[in-house]
Amino acid sequence: MTNKANYQQLSHGITVMDTEYMSEEIAALYIVEEKGAVAIIETGTNHSIPYVKEVLESMQLSFDDVRYIIPTHVHLDHAGGAGELMSQCSNAELVIHPYGAAHMIDPSRLIAGASAVYGEERLNELYGDIKPINKERVIEAADGFKLTMNNREFEFLDTPGHARHHFCVYDVKSNGIFSGDTFGLSYPHLSTKKDRLIFATTTPVQFDPDALLASIDKIMAKNPEQIYLTHYSQIIPTPEIVEQLKESVKAFAQIAVDFTDKTENRIENINQNIQNYLLKKLAELDCDQDIETQKNVIKFDSLLNAQGLDFWLTKYRDTAKPTAH
Repeated sequence: MTNKANYQQLSHGITVMDTEYMSEEIAALYIVEEKGAVAIIETGTNHSIPYVKEVLESMQLSFDDVRYIIPTHVHLDHAGGAGELMSQCSNAELVIHPYGAAHMIDPSRLIAGASAVYGEERLNELYGDIKPINKERVIEAADGFKLTMNNREFEFLDTPGHARHHFCVYDVKSNGIFSGDTFGLSYPHLSTKKDRLIFATTTPVQFDPDALLASIDKIMAKNPEQIYLTHYSQIIPTPEIVEQLKESVKAFAQIAVDFTDKTENRIENINQNIQNYLLKKLAELDCDQDIETQKNVIKFDSLLNAQGLDFWLTKYRDTAKPTAH
């Protein structure tokens, strides 16, 4: 972790800040300011909070000015710091998907699941102590829910596919959408001479390709001028970017389907095929980095995607063979 916040002021009172999750420019949160009131979209982890304080102070603001804390979903790189941040922002309310609210009020199942994956020591190292949030301070935002902050309107869009407890936030003022993980991943430091690489995240345990494609269409039906990615920062949703993202959803699902009946080393095989796909895309986009650097950037997400796809196959194995449309 660095000793100083890495942040950039965008337009329309929006600031993007690196949460310093695992390494630089992997995960972001957004500070939205409107006439002295603040909404924080995504929270990062407990370790991100000192950086949030620093950025707010640079804007002549404080935790007291925060009105809303809005994780797009309850995965811990997005919501792990919510409890601690809420404890420091005494005037704030948490806005969360109805399916995620219980996990914020009582995070014991989140902690147990993450402990099973990481072990307690690594869990604490990554996220810190995950605190519960008083249910009286929680707002459940169903599809179409609208919220105003000093006359600035946010609309919440139910966007399953990555997770059932996921919403995206449409900001009317910027005509932009805070997309969480629904609009995929695109790392600016993986620079290319053409378009940025963007690809879907299919992490465990609720990947649903058809729902994800429908959610991408739902986002684009708003005709947004920009998408604010959690992973990472602002991107313009050109037709080429949208097509590249949707193609990755279909390609990853098809890779998984090809291994439906091949259970031995399935995660490893899916992972390798995803990496091959992404490296081919980077070559087509004329990536500036060498192959080893490219592999190093994509390897973490590739493995998580493979694990999610393996779970998806297991979930459907006894009912109907999943197909990629």
